[in-house]
Amino acid sequence: MHSPSAHPSSISTPSGVPVSARPPDSVAPRLVAPALAVIAVLVVAVAALVVAAPRASAATLAPVPSFGTNPGNLAMYEYVPDGLTEGAPLVVLLHGCTQDAAAYHRGSGWAEQADASGFALVYAEQKAANNASRCFNWFEPGDVARGSGEARSIASMVEHAVSQYGLDAGRVHVSGLSAGGAMTAELLAAYPDLFAGGGVVAGVPVGCASGMLDAFTCMNPGKTQTPQQWGDRVRAKLPDGADLPRVAVWHGTSDTTVTPANGRAAVSQWVNAWGLPTSPDATEGLPGATTAEYYGGGAEDASVASFKVAGMGHGTPVDPSSGCGTAGAYFLDTVCSAGYTARFWGIGGVGGGAPTESPTEAPTEAPTEGPTEAPTGECVAASNYAHVSQGRAEHRLGYTYALGSGDPLGLWNTAVRTSLTETSPGHWKLTPGAC
Repeated sequence: MHSPSAHPSSISTPSGVPVSARPPDSVAPRLVAPALAVIAVLVVAVAALVVAAPRASAATLAPVPSFGTNPGNLAMYEYVPDGLTEGAPLVVLLHGCTQDAAAYHRGSGWAEQADASGFALVYAEQKAANNASRCFNWFEPGDVARGSGEARSIASMVEHAVSQYGLDAGRVHVSGLSAGGAMTAELLAAYPDLFAGGGVVAGVPVGCASGMLDAFTCMNPGKTQTPQQWGDRVRAKLPDGADLPRVAVWHGTSDTTVTPANGRAAVSQWVNAWGLPTSPDATEGLPGATTAEYYGGGAEDASVASFKVAGMGHGTPVDPSSGCGTAGAYFLDTVCSAGYTARFWGIGGVGGGAPTESPTEAPTEAPTEGPTEAPTGECVAASNYAHVSQGRAEHRLGYTYALGSGDPLGLWNTAVRTSLTETSPGHWKLTPGAC
């Protein structure tokens, strides 16, 4: 996530957190005051994916200009693998703060999963007019309630894709990073009849915040509630008679943007909502120093899954060596989270296919370019403002901190210049002196 002032996963700056206050049911684009931009909360926005008829020989990420009612003023992108069969599953994806649909499509590993296992992707994308840091407004009541704001816009994307391309309405899932992860959790509680399962990556529990300033506390240090109290937050949003979705929670143990306490709270929340014992039924060791715990069953039939990645900071876990995603800012080379999440949902396998330099083609009309990604080991000298906007740092309450290491860099503006070195994918450290 990001800090509340910037708004990607609350939660994350590229995963960032921030938001803009606006009338809950406003349908028109909302403006974010410059002062609010200092507070970044998680983000994560989703690009819609669907089959275009007729389709070119090679599938590409494509914009969907019109998809129905859109009170949240979001953009939709779709990706439909060639030869997709009728009745295929659908995965909705939400990027983090400062990211966009194209960046999440390139880096997250979901494109390779869609190609290998045969399902469609829809990406919801946040607009700067709604949130200066392009974070989903997961902390605004009017954007997370069933039937209103951004939540309703994403529901419209699902309805459009399922209807137009003959997808399986019973196998629709949603996943997101940071602010996108926080919004994913809210969608699962508001629309359990629409989503069979979800993947919350570096996010926060349902109902953690009710405003922009409250979001800061949720992200770091996190809020203390009993499992019953957290479960009540889900039950308060559920439509009458709705079945609960299956939920996978991913979190790095060294995440300083959205603390690991949020991952533990999210697991306890959904375990309680499902009425399951607090001890896992099964555990599993995965690549990248990852520990998986399953509640209510095993790896492929549990109701809730917890994936803890030892030593990982804030970002989406990927595994480029297995053809799963691309390492970079907020895409951390550890384990293929997309593959293991798809396995948990029962819509695909773990591997992403053969590694490629460019897993998928970028859209002709690409969304705003994502954060600049420097090669590991390279030193970059720039203003603190540029470090944040290009995905090397985040800002919280007017100050700047290096992503990964959390090193303080000083005021968030264009006057203060610092040098950062990427010691590992997505992990930046302050470099004394100039590069």
